[in-house]
Amino acid sequence: MRVLARAIKAQPRSSIPSLSGTRQLHVSPRCQTDGVFKELTEMRVRTPWIEALRKREKDGIDPTKKSSIPATPPDRDLTPRSMSDSYHRVVIPLAQDPWLLDNYLNANGQLRLGTIFMDLDALSGVIAYRHTGDTVTTVTAAVDRITINHPLQEICDLELSGQVTFATGRSSMEISIQVAKAPEKGASVQKEEILMTCAFTMVSLDPNTKKPVAIRPVKVETEEEKRLFSLGEKNYNTKKDRAKTGLRKQTPNDEESDLIHAMWLRQLEYHDPNNPLRKPPHTHYMSSTTLSSSQIMQPQYRNRHNFMIFGGYLLKTTFELAFCCAAAFSHSRPTFLSLDPSTFENPVPVGSVLYLKATVAYTESATHPSSSRMDDDEGRGESKADEEGKKSGQTRVQIRIDSKVRDIEHGSTKPTGQFNSTFLVDGDISVVPQTYEEFMVWVDARRRAERVRGSIDGGGDTGEGGGGKGRGNVID
Repeated sequence: MRVLARAIKAQPRSSIPSLSGTRQLHVSPRCQTDGVFKELTEMRVRTPWIEALRKREKDGIDPTKKSSIPATPPDRDLTPRSMSDSYHRVVIPLAQDPWLLDNYLNANGQLRLGTIFMDLDALSGVIAYRHTGDTVTTVTAAVDRITINHPLQEICDLELSGQVTFATGRSSMEISIQVAKAPEKGASVQKEEILMTCAFTMVSLDPNTKKPVAIRPVKVETEEEKRLFSLGEKNYNTKKDRAKTGLRKQTPNDEESDLIHAMWLRQLEYHDPNNPLRKPPHTHYMSSTTLSSSQIMQPQYRNRHNFMIFGGYLLKTTFELAFCCAAAFSHSRPTFLSLDPSTFENPVPVGSVLYLKATVAYTESATHPSSSRMDDDEGRGESKADEEGKKSGQTRVQIRIDSKVRDIEHGSTKPTGQFNSTFLVDGDISVVPQTYEEFMVWVDARRRAERVRGSIDGGGDTGEGGGGKGRGNVID
């Protein structure tokens, strides 16, 4: 093969025969990443992996390790910037390019949400660097919300657009993004054409010390910008309050404690040989719902800094495991409703091993979402009519993904984040915690469901939120 390659290289281009119908070999094919739209990857991968490795070996510095010497210029410009300065828009021509569409389709010919999530994270990075400049390292700290607003009924060109909507001069900023059907030239996006909306929290770090650094505050100029800034400020304060009242800081409240006790008593009855009550077939123990995966993090999924994994790839991977978990639990095809508040705790280095664990954390009736399935079951016996009623209907299922990363020698382990997705599934089914740890997972998920229920209802919870069945809508 090498002899053939040298022989071809030695010949003038004009002397190399062109065979009709024969596929030609290319020495340097155009680089493509796993599903991320090319216009969003220009900032993400700047150098070939082999060159990045050689540079690290030559410099003798591991970019993933912290240094005591700051790299951020002390005199950099921190004057406020307007929201429009960070605005970025990109159109993905899915309806025009069948080969591009290939990257975005699932086995049923429907749009693959995980790939869209990768684009959203990539776009949030582009927007963040338009606001901060490239003297800092900006990473995804959290996905505050991804919600389906209107199901996509046909394959069309998609417009992704967003801007920084909240930044006060600290290290963090909120970026608001929407995905919509691309409008005709000169027209604007209509409300009913908005497929999904989302908010990302990005944090800027010093490239060497990995410590948070101050960024430009955002300048508010119009009434709409005031509204967006106020909403971002409310989200910021809500997250701070939530951190103070989390289960790591406070015990479950009285109502939650009563529910936990009632579930525990009900399970004692299930196992009492003198009690005819048994666990209903629609009820499943939380421990039986878990799905796990592990994989080596390859350089093809690295971020623009070369030695860490791109956050969008983690969003895609965790979402697709959550989808599989919901499907295995319900024995039906889940409909995506929302990606609920999810956090990135630690970066994932290239070459490390990523472990993911998916669990059904909480279930509630789609018709009566104010109470969980276990709330409905507790405190009363179930008649045959109750059992028959549970054979129909739909259930909201919240899937929790816990992730951790280990080096290849498995000498150290770090948590890398928690990701939470809500799906709609067919049938009336419920999940039951058994251990104290599982009860805390259930309570945490219940709190999350209560916080986001209103926005789900406002996003069109009609059973078609991620796209219905057999209609070409966004599904997985």
